[in-house]
Amino acid sequence: MIQSFFIWQRCWLYIRSTLQAAHQQQQKDRVALYGVLMVLLSAVLFSGKAVLAKLVYRQSSMSVSELLVLRMLFSLPFYVAMLLLQWQQHKRNATHQSFMQQSHVLPTILLGLLGYYISSFFDFWGLKHISAGLERVILFSYPTMVVLFGAWFFKEKIQRHQVLALLLSYAGIGVAFAADFDQPQTGNVWIGAAFIVGCAITFSLYVLFSGKLVPQVGVSKFTAVAMLSATTAIFLHYFVMGGAVQQLLSFSPQVYGYMLLMAVFTTVVPSLLVSAGLKRVGSSNVAIISSVGPIVTIFQAWYFLGEPFGWQQAIGTVLVVAGVLWVSKKTTQQTKPA
Repeated sequence: MIQSFFIWQRCWLYIRSTLQAAHQQQQKDRVALYGVLMVLLSAVLFSGKAVLAKLVYRQSSMSVSELLVLRMLFSLPFYVAMLLLQWQQHKRNATHQSFMQQSHVLPTILLGLLGYYISSFFDFWGLKHISAGLERVILFSYPTMVVLFGAWFFKEKIQRHQVLALLLSYAGIGVAFAADFDQPQTGNVWIGAAFIVGCAITFSLYVLFSGKLVPQVGVSKFTAVAMLSATTAIFLHYFVMGGAVQQLLSFSPQVYGYMLLMAVFTTVVPSLLVSAGLKRVGSSNVAIISSVGPIVTIFQAWYFLGEPFGWQQAIGTVLVVAGVLWVSKKTTQQTKPA
C-alpha cells in the first residue's frame, strides 16, 4: 500500500510539473505575442509622423526647430506625468533602493539625446527636401543596421529567420517605392537623403542599446527620462539659435492641431509601445517588425498628401506583411524550450 502511495505521488508530481510547464510556456508565448503587437502598433503610429510633418510644412513656414519644439512641448506634460507616477510608486514601495541607479542615468539621457534629439533633427531636415514616402524607405534601412550593429557590438548571432524576414521586408519596400524615384521632388533629394541616412543610423543605435537598458530601468521610467532629456536639448537648441516665443504662437489653429496629433499619437504613445516591445522581443526583432511602417506611410501619404499608390505599392505591402508575419511566428517559437 505504501508503494502504491509513492507511485501515485510521483504521478501527481509529474502531472503537476507538466501542467506548470505548459502554463509557463503559454505565459511566455503570450508575452512574445504582446511584444510583437506592441511593436506593430508603434510602427503604425510612428509612420504618421512624416505625413503630419509634410502637412505642417505645406500650410506654414515652420522651421525644423520650431516643429520639434512644438512637438515636444505638447508631449512634455505626458512624460512629466509618467515620471511623477513612477516616483510616487517608488515612494509607496518604500524600498531602500534609489529611484534610478546612478549607472543607468547617464546612458538613458544619452540614448534620449541620440534617439529623439539628434535623430529627430536629421529626420525633419530630410523631410524638408524629399517626400514622405521616400523618407520612409530610406529611414527603414535601420533594421538591417540594428542587426549588423548587434552582431558588431554584442556579438549577437544573426538568425536565419531574421535574414529571410529582412529580405522579404526590404524586397517589398524596394518594389513599393520604385515608382517614387520617378516622381518630382521638392528640394535637394541628395541632401534630404543624406539627412535621413543619418537619422536611420542614430535611431538604429538607439533601438539597439535601448534593448539592453530598458529591462534594467523599466519601460515608463526609461521612456520618460529619455524623452525629457531630448526635450530639454531641443528647447536649448531653439533658444540658443535665437528662437523666440512669439514665433511659436504665430501659427494657425489647424497647424497646432497637427502638432497635437504628432505629439500624442506619433510620439508619446508609440515611444511607450516600442520600449515595451523592446523588453519582450529584443532590439533585432523590433527593428524587423517595424519595417511595416513604410507601407503604412504609403497609404497615409496617398490619402492625405496625394502621393502615388499603385500595383507596385500593393505588391510591396504583401511582401512586407509576409516578412512581419514570419518574424512574428519565429519570435513566438523562440520562447519554447528546446
